[in-house]
Amino acid sequence: MSLDGESRKVKNKINVDIILPSYNSYKYVETTIKSIIKQSFKNWRLIIVDSSSNIKTLKILRKFKKNKKIKIFSFKKRLTAAQSRNFALKKIKAKYVAFIDSDDVWMPEKLEKQINFMEINNYEFSYTQYLPFSEHKNYKIVRPKDEYSFESFIGDTSISTSSMILKKDIIQKAKFTNTPICEDYFFKCLILKNCNAFCYPESLLKYRVRKDSLQSNKLRNFYWIWKINKDFNNFNFLNNLKSLLLISLSSLFKYGFK
Repeated sequence: MSLDGESRKVKNKINVDIILPSYNSYKYVETTIKSIIKQSFKNWRLIIVDSSSNIKTLKILRKFKKNKKIKIFSFKKRLTAAQSRNFALKKIKAKYVAFIDSDDVWMPEKLEKQINFMEINNYEFSYTQYLPFSEHKNYKIVRPKDEYSFESFIGDTSISTSSMILKKDIIQKAKFTNTPICEDYFFKCLILKNCNAFCYPESLLKYRVRKDSLQSNKLRNFYWIWKINKDFNNFNFLNNLKSLLLISLSSLFKYGFK
């Protein structure tokens, strides 16, 4: 892994499409979008897929409609996060694809540093360290492993979706599973069966931890990981149990008992 030339500007011909699913995200989405606009790397396009949001959210999104780098697709029917992301994946054109949730925040140099990191090392999949934050608790920076394969990831799911950047070519026909939660778990598994992922060793993401988040119910979370492992990864009982135990320990170290 090399970080040499990190300060070098990314070549102008390199571009990135950013996928952002939105649903009633009025409390946080404006801050999220502004963190993208403030990126030092300017050759990006933001694809927002909004589904059945309330008036408050729609008013915020309308503020950005005149920005030619932001494309907003609105649906009257409720879409899951998986459906929103899968729709956006059909629209990507850039060399790289990044993801961000509607309540997370990128550091200003995230795209520039991470894409340089991938270009220098010819990586197809990268992620970063990140800082969980909330109004109720202080967290430490999460430092995932330097490298993940499929085998190591199923025991330690520390790759945050909002930190990921992938080359378009490696995604191919990969999709998010249309499950209520953990839709990104299987997507990462699919990609990691074809290439390893590498960590940029700096926290470039603020990951919001919310009590009302779909991910906040750990038992529900583990149920869907179990089901995805069984139905899609074809795990037997013992392998599935081992995966969940390791993921539970990893989650405990990251976020504590709450």
